[in-house]
Amino acid sequence: MLNGKVWFRFYAQLNDFLPAERRGRRFDRVLAAPRSVKDAIEALGVPHPEVDVILVNGTPQGFEYGLQDGDDVSVYPVFRSIDVAGVQRAGIDPPQPLQFMLDVHLSKLASLLRLCGFDAVTGSDDEDLVRAAAREGRVVLTRDLGLLKRAAVRYGYWVRHTYPESQLLEVLERFDLAGRMDPFTRCLRCNTRLVSADADAVANRLPRRTRATFRQFHQCPGCARVYWRGSHFDRLAGLVERARTGARPSSQGPGM
Repeated sequence: MLNGKVWFRFYAQLNDFLPAERRGRRFDRVLAAPRSVKDAIEALGVPHPEVDVILVNGTPQGFEYGLQDGDDVSVYPVFRSIDVAGVQRAGIDPPQPLQFMLDVHLSKLASLLRLCGFDAVTGSDDEDLVRAAAREGRVVLTRDLGLLKRAAVRYGYWVRHTYPESQLLEVLERFDLAGRMDPFTRCLRCNTRLVSADADAVANRLPRRTRATFRQFHQCPGCARVYWRGSHFDRLAGLVERARTGARPSSQGPGM
């Protein structure tokens, strides 16, 4: 196709990536060279891991579809409340249970996901991060759109909020995780699952007042950090409960 005009319409949260004048409306683009629908979508600012269904002239297509002059393209995110069984999807579901890979700028969100019991690791080097996510089937969470557009990223999500607790709520809603929380089971520092620890065995690593007050402890086999239900526990338990009750099931349907 050369100098062909193609029409696009993006739905629901995919409009977050578009300038205001293109949100919730049909618009055209002139493509001066042959291009796949994936390349065209990403050139408009929408990362491919955010896309689930692509309709071209009303017919479901994959990312590899080559655009033609006059094509009408509708692009949809994941709609968990809509049954798309039997519809060809461009997107693919990540392996279960979900495991997350976050860039280093989302380290606070990673700690909150671990607090809620989810496997969440961070990476500072983009190349290593992408390779590890692909190798381990992890969902990449980032605010870097360039990172999310890398071809090797199979599963990913662009985090919209900037405040960590709001980010946690956003991720719980996006992936319908509120009912799968298992709080206080992972190390907040290194992500390893905690194990019960004998009070006498960890006594030399605890403040004197803590040794005298508490008898139930957990320890991280990875970094040896010791956990107990001290004064900080009520604050963290409140945060977890706010996240659990605040996360609405993902029910967004087609729309603006």
